[in-house]
Amino acid sequence: MKPAAVAFYGAALVLLAVGLRELLTGFEENRCSMTYMFEYPEYRRVALPRRVARLYPAYGLYLYGEGVYAQETRALKLTGTPVLFLPGNAGSYKQARSLGSVALRKAENMDGGMHLNVFTVDFNEELVALYGGSLVRQTHFLHECIKAILRLYKQHLKTPPQSVALVGHSMGGVVARALFTLPRFNPHLVSLIITQASPHMAPVLALDPYLLDFYDAVRQKWVYQANKLRNVTVLSVGGGYRDYQVRSGLTSLPCRPGDPNKLSLVVTAVPRTWVSTDHLSIVWCKELVLATVRAFFDLIDAETRQFTDSPERKLTVLNHHFIKHPVRMLRDVQNSSISILDVPEAWSEVNTLRLSYSTPKEGQLKYFLFALSSRRKAYSHFYCRSNNMEMSSWVFGCVHTNGSSCVRAVDLSMGTELLPPYKVLILSLSDLASVTHLVVSASNLNGKQFTVECEWQREESQTLSVSVPHVLSFGFTVSDVTVNSSGLLHNIQLLHFHQVYQAFRINVVSQCRVNRDRLPSVYRIRVSWFREDSFTTASVPSAAEISGMLHTSRPDDSSDVLLQLHTAPNCQYKVSLRTSFPKVLGQALRFCGPMVPVYTAVTLLLACGGQLSTILKSGRAADMSQTLGRGLQPHKINLPVYLLHILLSIPPEDTLPPTFPDGVLHERAESPEEWPHLLSPLLYLLGAAVAYWGSALLRFLIRLISLTLAPLHRPSVTRTCGTLRLRTQLLIGLCLTVTGWTSCGALAIFASSLLHLYRVLRLQMTERSLSHMLNLAPRKQKPAANGAVEAEPQSKSNELNGVPLLSESALQEVRDDLQLHLSLSVLLMLPVMLSAPSLIHWIRNLRFSTRLDPDPWWLHTVPLIFVYLLLINCNTLQLSNSRLLPVISCLPLPLAITMATFSSLHLYRVAYFLSAALVPLAFCCVL
Repeated sequence: MKPAAVAFYGAALVLLAVGLRELLTGFEENRCSMTYMFEYPEYRRVALPRRVARLYPAYGLYLYGEGVYAQETRALKLTGTPVLFLPGNAGSYKQARSLGSVALRKAENMDGGMHLNVFTVDFNEELVALYGGSLVRQTHFLHECIKAILRLYKQHLKTPPQSVALVGHSMGGVVARALFTLPRFNPHLVSLIITQASPHMAPVLALDPYLLDFYDAVRQKWVYQANKLRNVTVLSVGGGYRDYQVRSGLTSLPCRPGDPNKLSLVVTAVPRTWVSTDHLSIVWCKELVLATVRAFFDLIDAETRQFTDSPERKLTVLNHHFIKHPVRMLRDVQNSSISILDVPEAWSEVNTLRLSYSTPKEGQLKYFLFALSSRRKAYSHFYCRSNNMEMSSWVFGCVHTNGSSCVRAVDLSMGTELLPPYKVLILSLSDLASVTHLVVSASNLNGKQFTVECEWQREESQTLSVSVPHVLSFGFTVSDVTVNSSGLLHNIQLLHFHQVYQAFRINVVSQCRVNRDRLPSVYRIRVSWFREDSFTTASVPSAAEISGMLHTSRPDDSSDVLLQLHTAPNCQYKVSLRTSFPKVLGQALRFCGPMVPVYTAVTLLLACGGQLSTILKSGRAADMSQTLGRGLQPHKINLPVYLLHILLSIPPEDTLPPTFPDGVLHERAESPEEWPHLLSPLLYLLGAAVAYWGSALLRFLIRLISLTLAPLHRPSVTRTCGTLRLRTQLLIGLCLTVTGWTSCGALAIFASSLLHLYRVLRLQMTERSLSHMLNLAPRKQKPAANGAVEAEPQSKSNELNGVPLLSESALQEVRDDLQLHLSLSVLLMLPVMLSAPSLIHWIRNLRFSTRLDPDPWWLHTVPLIFVYLLLINCNTLQLSNSRLLPVISCLPLPLAITMATFSSLHLYRVAYFLSAALVPLAFCCVL
């Protein structure tokens, strides 16, 4: 390896490592609380009809239970409200225990015996995110499970439930929405779906066409037939930045704008949760599970003891628990009257601009009265906060006063917003035309101490703006703004911050002149076009760092991102922003990571083309590291790809995740002019680094394995070691073809790759044996120019019974063949890696079925099998003498261009382009 190439690809590997580190670990630690079972969990299998059990032997339906409840439901005579949990990719049905256990504990405090019956589906932990052939089968089985669940209630209840609520994790949420694509499915059987980290917009990796067909069918139903599904309420919750498997932008529900029954948000914005979850912890995160269970119980109708059918009621409950929690019980009436004329000492009228009051240890009745008449012209808003989190009303609008007390008031507490350390209410004075005074309750009859802070605000004086640094400033440019906090709330507009590739480190430093106890500050990044708000709580004074990133780009002319500072009074806050290059790399991999394997394949294909060109010109094979080093040719790839997009009328910014790739709805990533031009070379560089160091690792493993296997083989000194006879090739090819068609195509491809790998190992062993023999061979003596004597190795004349033993030319032939097959082996590993999910799925289901149906690799089985078998006997001499080589050596470049153009988000297409390159090469070895 040349030092320059090693240094270059080493630097590219460092970039990839920095981006991966930021993607996998560049976020807060897991702050979710664990859910625990207080009794031993039990999963009681629900018997399904024989027809269903015969059609789906790998699947099952279970009822979750604990302790006494598990004993009471042993006969499956159920009286609760049915909820069905659907696991996701490789998910276990036992993941329902968090939801089921919390629901059981919640039911202990409910009146009238109201409770949930939590069911769970066993999908055999199938890899449906990587192999889409099982998604339709899972959808049909889910339909049968819903019918079986409802039949359990019809046997002994006069008014049995008519629908089941679904909770789907990961791909389970996508399967839940796919129910409505079934022709015989009654849409009234499911009226509520809650999904957790489900990629609704598009699959994370499109490794087979069945995934795309499945998504396209679901999208067609939910987008173009939305009127038929208005009664179905769907809530999608994304995991935030901790979930690097399914980015939260993909969890947005693809639906027509203005549909109020389809809600999408990130878990960091859920009230009383405010944490980011990884892909698995979103199932057991106690804060989110509590919000889900509370919503379920509030959705139960008190009369029918089943989930309400009213879409308005469902929307109200979900908004209450997942979007804006007003710290009020949902069943409380919004208007209430207070009359405390007999306790005049409880009232205090506030004439100052700000109130800061801490309750005493002793319980007391306390109300503060704020007159509106003198403040309407000078101020626009009234801001109030309290760290008393009790579920009660606390701010009222007084309609009729009597001196310094209020006779009749309207409850204004429903506008309260819950923040991590306290509750906040912001009232617009223009909406309070009928109100003469504001009343703030600071009563602590239970003796619990808390603090209340209120003030009059002028919106324009508390709103600042700052332009964010350019994405290419690499952290050298700083944008900052100083807030001299005379108030409790400040808004900072982050101008030009609306793209997913932008990433910043936002530092907020607070300083106060007087040290005293203050309520903590809360910094909130508010995004207007998607519910992905994040909160940071900091003491005062302190220095806090916030990660400024987005899950979705701004789709239209929405307002800019807002940094909301809930501050302490009479303190100074300095906000500074720097572009974080590691976070930019992390965002690039988060959104465009699937394109890196495509560019890896492009690099390997160009390296193979370079190897063929070298053989055509010199009859010799170049070193594998040199050919891979020459495989990085962005000027030959990116420019034609860009021109192809123009010719095909595709906007250049759609080289990022496009909006509608082949009928699949993807999230659009609008970009300025420089982003597409910079992204493709960067991804190409990262893909080339993967190809370069991956091939180096493969070369190291081949050397290591050949050392292990060398004692088991007789030393060989010819280039034909490891080859197969024609009859053997035909027999093996026929056997592997039958195996692929009757069981699994990926299995036949994997077996063929092992045969070619054995050929490479034999060449490696032969090369080592010849090198050792030449080092030990006797050397002839020849006089040098200065009269000295030099040693000369034996030539081909060194024979035994007329057969040449060894020579430099024989060693060179083996080395040429070894370099050729090393270059091919890296390229031939790609179909094996792409087909691995199908092979794993087939192995896991082998006890239920010996045939993979459907098989996404059946089209590639025969071509790839014979490619592997024909390339086993290939050598540099055959290639250099082939009449097809001049044409074949020109194929890799156009194939690489079309691969980069049409396979960027469809990895399964890579196999087609590889077959188009390898099949002619295989024929080149025999013609």
